[in-house]
Amino acid sequence: MPNLETRSMLLVDDDETFRERLARALRDRGFDVRTASNVDEGVQLAEQDSPEYAVIDLRMPGKGGMDLLRELKRIDAGTRTVILTGYGSIATAVEAVRLGAINFIPKPADADDVVAAFEKYERGDPMEGPAVTSTYRAPTLARMEWEHIQRVLSDCGGNISESARRLGIHRRSLQRKLQRHAPQERGRA
Repeated sequence: MPNLETRSMLLVDDDETFRERLARALRDRGFDVRTASNVDEGVQLAEQDSPEYAVIDLRMPGKGGMDLLRELKRIDAGTRTVILTGYGSIATAVEAVRLGAINFIPKPADADDVVAAFEKYERGDPMEGPAVTSTYRAPTLARMEWEHIQRVLSDCGGNISESARRLGIHRRSLQRKLQRHAPQERGRA
């Protein structure tokens, strides 16, 4: 099996905190990680120096992870790509694999999940579904609502009035939802 620890990696995710935390953990495992916050930055980095591995968030403002996956395959068909998402579905996973992704990992994912997906591929193990299916728990409806609100709020630059308009709810209702803490996942503290 090839040594994964000397390989270049492109990590593209619009969530800066998650992206930098995952990049640091992957660097600690020996990867040469370059990061980008959107599809255009990711394409630019890949065109400068095509990575051997890529980890892409599926949903980002503007162009999404599937768009970047297509571009990476155009730039270098040999780039092995894993898609990360908090909004996954079977249809999306199938489409990602059809476009050339080697695996599809639900968020929250950590560096061990990412490395395991690449190692599984390198060993030639067939993909039977997401690399972390044994530990994945579907998020609660309340958690999905909270994540969707946060995504829209982020897309609107923190503007509550515009976010409320896009969500189709009253501004005060959105403010009340935002005052609550993020719902906990089942079985997690």
